[in-house]
Amino acid sequence: MSQDNAAKKPKLNIELPEEVAPGVYSNLAVVTHSQTEFILDFIQVMPGTPKAQVRSRVVMSPQHAKRVMKMLVDNISKFESQNGTIEMSGHPEPSFPMNFGGPTGEA
Repeated sequence: MSQDNAAKKPKLNIELPEEVAPGVYSNLAVVTHSQTEFILDFIQVMPGTPKAQVRSRVVMSPQHAKRVMKMLVDNISKFESQNGTIEMSGHPEPSFPMNFGGPTGEA
């Protein structure tokens, strides 16, 4: 894209509402999908408790889900180049059933 076209491209003003700004903590994510949507449930699991609570749910199109995946891969690569490899040892995969009634992806 030429610089002329880039200069003409409208800018998006993104606002972060005060009540959303702190974010929510999640230590588990579950992905389900249909033919038209991906659903990402971000869950907080507390040690020693048999229940976990979905803290946030994001629903997106397959195309946007793929864009998010590419952004995560890119950002993880940048993070690791600055901070070293993210080690997954000591963080075993959950041993309880993770299918909530639909097709699932990797958490």
